[in-house]
Amino acid sequence: MTEAAQENAQPVFNMEKIYVKDISLEIPHAPQIFLERENPQIDIQLLPQATPIDEGVFEVVITATVTSKIGEKIMFLVETKQAGIFRIQNLPGGDMEAVLAVMCPNILFPYLRETVSSLTVRAGFPPVLLNPINFDALYQQQKQAQADAATATTH
Repeated sequence: MTEAAQENAQPVFNMEKIYVKDISLEIPHAPQIFLERENPQIDIQLLPQATPIDEGVFEVVITATVTSKIGEKIMFLVETKQAGIFRIQNLPGGDMEAVLAVMCPNILFPYLRETVSSLTVRAGFPPVLLNPINFDALYQQQKQAQADAATATTH
């Protein structure tokens, strides 16, 4: 194998771009909601996804949906899609899936956290601070659920 061929076979991981792909804020009961004194219930949903966009180039997106309610009344609803473009090449066998599901979301998460916090403050509410997420554990749970589903369908 030539030296150039060996160099080309080296694993590649580059972060090409980090950006906010989509952002939405709704305050359906403004301005009256700002007079409420009760503490709201906050529900946070996260969904990481990866999509190939070119040979060895992937877009990874974490969608965060944050809903703040007092009783059944929505204080605010924030949906943010924090995205990144990653160049990933020459990884061994099954490593690609784990890199896209764990490593890339770990890089994007601090940006997502800051975007959600900043947006809620700009909307006139206290900051919503997303707790750290263990994307490795989340990935392992998804893999186990897929394995369980596959076992259930074969029996």
